Amino acid sequence: MTSPDVPDDVVDRLRGICLALPGAHEERAWVGTRWRIRTRTFAHVLGITDEYPPAHAREAPLVGDAVVLTFRADGPELHALANSGPPFYKPRWHPQVVGMIIEPDADWDEIAELLTESYCLLAPKKLAAQVVRSGPGAGEPG
Repeated sequence: MTSPDVPDDVVDRLRGICLALPGAHEERAWVGTRWRIRTRTFAHVLGITDEYPPAHAREAPLVGDAVVLTFRADGPELHALANSGPPFYKPRWHPQVVGMIIEPDADWDEIAELLTESYCLLAPKKLAAQVVRSGPGAGEPG
């Protein structure tokens, strides 16, 4: 079984957000595309069905095909996202990972803020300090 493709326009928008962050790079993942700072993944986008890939299909609140973005969150933001319901969900495989179903009407400003925060959680302090942040966590040290 294969994973559905992620539309090019979604990957392009995510690429623009992620590669604007210092030292970030893109690579093909085991399925989908991921963005990393050094060896740490701060964003991963993939297509899922209700059966594949199994770990994502079990966790995402959907039936059928969808595009899923996973990223890191911490503290009050993690708690809020994990408990807010669709399009967000909390996978069990890592305490800081949050999943989000990217719907056609997705709020790309919110996605940019979430991915910036995810990056700042994983990036070395010197790189995180270079990031201009807005939204939740703005003004907090990187």
